[in-house]
Formats: sequence, structure tokens, C-alpha cells
Amino acid sequence: MELYLDTASLEEIREIAAWGVLSGVTTNPTLVAKAFAAKGEALTEEAFAAHLRAICETVGGPVSAEVTALEAEAMVAEGRRLAAIHPQIVVKLPTTEEGLKACKRLAAEGIKVNMTLIFSANQALLAARAGASYVSPFLGRVDDISWDGGELLREIVEMIQVQDLPVKVIAASIRHPRHVTEAALLGADIATMPHAVFKQLLKHPLTDIGLKRFLEDWEKVKP
Repeated sequence: MELYLDTASLEEIREIAAWGVLSGVTTNPTLVAKAFAAKGEALTEEAFAAHLRAICETVGGPVSAEVTALEAEAMVAEGRRLAAIHPQIVVKLPTTEEGLKACKRLAAEGIKVNMTLIFSANQALLAARAGASYVSPFLGRVDDISWDGGELLREIVEMIQVQDLPVKVIAASIRHPRHVTEAALLGADIATMPHAVFKQLLKHPLTDIGLKRFLEDWEKVKP
């Protein structure tokens, strides 16, 4: 399973990319707005394009950039503009009627699409049939309404395998490290997560204790 960061912060991306384990990035309008606010910069079209190019050059893998339009025609136009920014850009569309229409058209042009805000196996099936390269079920948000995000992911992964559909599953809305473990065990192709969760994957108190003990013992005997 590949590991993606769900962020638009270049600082966060550079930190995790240095670990040698980062395969891609997913963004959305909220994350982009947050990143620009943190820098105190105006979110212009030119600055946005430059920011996406910098992310792509840092990651060296797929970078999902989401449209803000709601109608298919406008989604297609915006998707084309996003895809033209860098070859690694994947156009992110909402799983709606208009999103499916736009997905079909963009996919026919050879533009990769990530269908997001998926909350059922049937939505994932429709997205796959529309030509999506990726489908993104939201584990955390399903858990929030007292259903089982892991069960949703299991259904989608199994359905895609049974139907032999050419689409990758991105486990999204990851809230904690256990979600990452569940996604890997259930066969997700990718898990995308916030920077804080990515950092938590590495942390374990026994690792810290063990390292401290090793160094203390070495101090006692080193030449």
C-alpha cells in the first residue's frame, strides 16, 4: 500500500518526502486555503499553479488537485487547466451526477481523475465505470455517523477485485494510525492522511525507551 499526505503544505511534504516513504499527495480547496493563509500570501491563479508545481517536484508522484466548479462543463474546463500545470496532476472531482459526467470526458482525454467524497460501494462502482483512475472512500467521516468505515473500504476493495475494474482505492479521511493498519489489511492501494497521523505511524514508546537504554549502556563502556 502506498502512503500519501493529505495536505497542501510544502513544509509538511518536504519533511515526509525526506523519509523516503512518500508516494503522492492529495489536496482539496480547504487545505490549499489553509496553506496560503499560513504563508500570509494571496491565493491567485498564478500562485496556486506555482504551488502545485512545487508540490509535484517535491513528491515525484501523483498529486490530486480538486476542482471547485459544480457543473460538468465548468469541471471539465477547470480540470483541463489543473492537468496542464504538471504531468503528475490528478484531477479530483466530487462523486455527483455532474462529477461523473466530467470524469467521463476528462478520462477520455487521457486525464487521470480521482473521484472523492465516496461513501458507498455503489458510488465507487459508478466512478469506476465513468473512467476514474482512483476512488476515495472516506473512512473517518463514515465512522462519524456511527457506521463502519473499515466495512465500507472492505466492500469497495472486494467489489473492484471481483469485477476486475482498472481503478485504485485511496483510503481517505484517515483519523488515526489504526485506520492506516486497517486500510493495509483490507487491501487498499493507497492511504492518504494528515501530517500528524503520518508522524504517529513512526512513534512508539518502546522504541524511545529502547534507544535511550542502548545509548546509556554505550556511554558506560565506550572508549
